[in-house]
Amino acid sequence: MPDREISKEVVIINELGLHARAAAMIAILARNAKTRVWILKDDESADASSIIDILTLACAKGSKIRLKIDDPSDLGILNDIVQLVEDGFGE
Repeated sequence: MPDREISKEVVIINELGLHARAAAMIAILARNAKTRVWILKDDESADASSIIDILTLACAKGSKIRLKIDDPSDLGILNDIVQLVEDGFGE
């Protein structure tokens, strides 16, 4: 159902980029979604509930990523992840 997809673009702002602890924070939030949450960078995508998948994207500081959900009911989770990234993962 591509017409139901919702996505937001964010920039990784913290010095260490999207490292293991930050990936774990995203995965915890994504696991609460009704459907999958995706992280897209360039031509690659990762399941946001998988720390390993997230780390394969190699997102350094300044990387632009797109966070995507397949179901509008997960909008709150999408917004929480966006806020987490925009806050630099509390670092």
